[in-house]
Amino acid sequence: MTRRPLFAANWKCFKTPDETRAYIDAFRPGAEELIPKTDIAILPPFIDLETVRLALDGTTIGYGAQDCYWEQQGAFTGEVSAAMLGALGCEYCIVGHSERRRLFGETDEMVSKKITALLAEGITPIVCVGETLDEYKGGLTLQRVMQQVSDGLGHLEDGERANLVVAYEPVWAIGTGLADDPDSANRTIGYIRQCLGGLDEARVLYGGSMKAENAAQFCAQPNIDGGLVGSASLDAVTFLKLVENGAEMRA
Repeated sequence: MTRRPLFAANWKCFKTPDETRAYIDAFRPGAEELIPKTDIAILPPFIDLETVRLALDGTTIGYGAQDCYWEQQGAFTGEVSAAMLGALGCEYCIVGHSERRRLFGETDEMVSKKITALLAEGITPIVCVGETLDEYKGGLTLQRVMQQVSDGLGHLEDGERANLVVAYEPVWAIGTGLADDPDSANRTIGYIRQCLGGLDEARVLYGGSMKAENAAQFCAQPNIDGGLVGSASLDAVTFLKLVENGAEMRA
């Protein structure tokens, strides 16, 4: 089975609407040339979503959010629901990113609720899993990752799991420049695919210091279907080169 690759830009807490508009203007022409080979998604801060939506109008470049809340509406100050994201046309939403887990106390149970809410709105969750440096050094990578996958996705049907996206992001590699070894990442993702029904068909990305210089090495691995890209996605030219290099290996 051929899984279409996906490269998703996680901008984290960067870019104003004006900066976003300038980025899309620079990014859009080159990205449209790559769309026959790969899916591309821009995942900006909430305040930039409307700017991205308008700037990408008429293209098949995707967009989405970095987080959501599982209730449709209510007295939840500061939260943005999956229903609101759906009304804005979002196609993707990250859930369970290690920064949300570490800095804001997000649990596997919360991830599970967010996934359910997103699927109800027709939004594809990008579900992040990954081990910390201590867990990695202690040989606990598989134990931790399998627990996150099982607890976060265990309530779904096989068909639902087949249509979402999983991002394996070793926590110790995020934003550090210390990317995992492609062979090692491929093995771990292979175990993820075996963990629950449907995941053998799902797209699984690598995240954690993916850049233009190593994207081809990661995407040459049979289990890796693209990347969830942080800092290397903040510059339009740099991200385009990364996507081009990675997509070429899956063509």
